[in-house]
Amino acid sequence: MPKNSKVTQREHSGEHVTESVADLLALEEPVDYKQSILNVAGGAGGKQEAAEEELDAEDRPAWNSKLQYILAQIGFSVGLGNIWRFPYLCQKNGGGAYLVPYLVLLIIIGIPLFFLELAVGQRIRRGSIGVWHYVCPRLGGIGFSSCIVCLFVGLYYNVIIGWSIFYFFKSFQYPLPWSECPIRRNRTVAVVEAECEKSSATTYFWYREALDISNSISESGGLNWKMTLCLLVAWTIVGMAVVKGIQSSGKVMYFSSLFPYVVLACFLVRGLLLRGAVDGILHMFTPKLDKMLDPQVWRDAATQVFFALGLGFGGVIAFSSYNKQDNNCHFDAALVSFINFFTSVLATLVVFAVLGFKANIMNEKCVVENAEKILGYLHNNVLSRDLIPPHVNFSHLTTKDYTEMYKVIMTVKEDRFSALGLDPCLLEDELNKSVQGTGLAFIAFTEAMTHFPASPFWSVMFFLMLINLGLGSMIGTMTGITTPIIDTFKVPKEIFTVGCCVFAFFVGLLFVQRSGNYFVTMFDDYSATLPLTVIVILENIAVAWIYGTKKFMQELTEMLGFRPYRFYFYMWKFVSPLFMAVLTTASVIQLGVTPPGYSAWIKEEGRMMKDISNLEENDETRFILSKVPSEAPSPMPTHRSYLGPGSTSPLEPSGNPNGRYGSGYLLASTPESEL
Repeated sequence: MPKNSKVTQREHSGEHVTESVADLLALEEPVDYKQSILNVAGGAGGKQEAAEEELDAEDRPAWNSKLQYILAQIGFSVGLGNIWRFPYLCQKNGGGAYLVPYLVLLIIIGIPLFFLELAVGQRIRRGSIGVWHYVCPRLGGIGFSSCIVCLFVGLYYNVIIGWSIFYFFKSFQYPLPWSECPIRRNRTVAVVEAECEKSSATTYFWYREALDISNSISESGGLNWKMTLCLLVAWTIVGMAVVKGIQSSGKVMYFSSLFPYVVLACFLVRGLLLRGAVDGILHMFTPKLDKMLDPQVWRDAATQVFFALGLGFGGVIAFSSYNKQDNNCHFDAALVSFINFFTSVLATLVVFAVLGFKANIMNEKCVVENAEKILGYLHNNVLSRDLIPPHVNFSHLTTKDYTEMYKVIMTVKEDRFSALGLDPCLLEDELNKSVQGTGLAFIAFTEAMTHFPASPFWSVMFFLMLINLGLGSMIGTMTGITTPIIDTFKVPKEIFTVGCCVFAFFVGLLFVQRSGNYFVTMFDDYSATLPLTVIVILENIAVAWIYGTKKFMQELTEMLGFRPYRFYFYMWKFVSPLFMAVLTTASVIQLGVTPPGYSAWIKEEGRMMKDISNLEENDETRFILSKVPSEAPSPMPTHRSYLGPGSTSPLEPSGNPNGRYGSGYLLASTPESEL
């Protein structure tokens, strides 16, 4: 027994020495846990290295409060995907029925893997590089891989924050600048901008005023100076939030994590008061149970669960490493996971309340436009007035009256009906048009907000919410880079953080060229999905099979003070690795069978076109940030734009099939704005 042990000292001092083994162990100095836990590759220099790491761990910063830590994890996991990806997947994959596979996979994949990352970070108190190097030196590459993926994602993710900053400052004016098409004056003649007339006011503002987008990825077009300044502002904010570590970023989280919930609550109340909001919500949550048998639905749910929690980025491990050893990370994993799910459902309610309102307005426009066509045909004797039911009043035409009139004409003019170009104007068709990504945030939602009373206020709130959601995720992403590098290489925190932000800004100039949006799409599609899946599989295998699930469960028991449920043993050991392997295989197959490409904005046509030479004609468009081209609706509108005040008389059929400038309330020609 060492001479300086407590038991030896008490024996020399003449005090009573307990002979019980349990008492002897209780009186002995605590064993250095770093010599016994999560370390499967001991070495000759292990003791000295462990001593240095223990000293570093004692000096490690800590969260000021548990609330600050929880808000940081929520801010990192709840991001833009909860707002513009989850509602789209819910609608696409069976409405309310999609929630069943999502919840199942959240329980058997999401929470166990999230708990695993929280536990290893809290126990070893290192960033991703240090954690996996400590488990086994040969696994240190997992941490480096996480840092590289964080860098790729951070480069383009901050560009999206820059876009939100641009729209935020543009929202301080009435009317909103994207509410009407610009008018160009040619001497004494005023004409509507052709590109805007072929699309819509909001679509034109997004692609031309904001992005000033080029026709292809090969046409750089130079830097977009407005977006360059916004990107600089975005990186400045992120750098200031991260430069002092958790002491500064933790305080930022109080606002960036809570403010989006205030905005979502306000939008939900406002949305529920809108005409047609209930139609959107009912359509959203009406379950299509047959969809639950589709494997693609389960794949989409697994992918969304995986990325919604931020697994594999290293941010979860980094934040957890600043916790005390006895923190109940099991409770944290369940709490953050279900708050994330609740946020997604809340955002879905808001989105479809607003889109239900928009669908009703678009449906009414469809009725008015087609009624104008019918009046024109009646005026030119193409249709007989006997076909019009006597109770129909064109001055106050309801959707029900139009549907009745449409069916009569279709029945009588069966042979030549298609030549009339009439639409059924079904509300269900408008609600079925899927929107996600930038198409939802910067086109569909902005167009809907132009019809809100006090629209600038709602626009400011909406884009401030997007900025905060993006900021919370970016802080976690940057922490996933800075914490492991600083822990491993002992570089000065402030210098490295500033240098990292400056480097990322200059590399990020790639994304603020006129062709930059195409690179954002490419990075979003290909830079993170497959690498992160592989990283999490390796993390799972490292703990469950290399270190050992039984030993890991024992370490958790000592750390938490209670033994985690046996459920986690089977999830880590068998179920999660199997599901992740299936997901990886499906992702590889998807990449193999789907030819890579992007959607290019064609200025002359005012719409997006798929840039793949062997693409079929009916698949030539898709959403920005969408994965499957065939999910996009028709690239051209099926009916004309509403003729506003001062337009052609309803009795005279218009000669312009693409619409005419009126009140600025126009239907888009691109998939993103076809709600």
